[in-house]
Amino acid sequence: MIAANPVEGILCFLLQAASLLLLVRVVVSFILLLRGGRPPPSGPLRTAHDLLIDVTEPVLRPLRRFVPPAGMFDMSVAVAWVIIIVLQIAICG
Repeated sequence: MIAANPVEGILCFLLQAASLLLLVRVVVSFILLLRGGRPPPSGPLRTAHDLLIDVTEPVLRPLRRFVPPAGMFDMSVAVAWVIIIVLQIAICG
């Protein structure tokens, strides 16, 4: 859907990007779990991993104060997705 004004368009794009970044973080976390839980020690994959964490952590950290982990699962990601979806519905239609 095309936004009514440029600000809405930018917000819709940012919300979609945030949702995609959270999905990538979940997939990367799962892959790391399968290979022992450690990110690569160095190189471009480590740089990409660190960048992903740096971008998503400011959103997830405050949520963790209110959302306790469910066993080994970080439920703050699910809460962030719900918030993003609600904002997308409210802003993007």
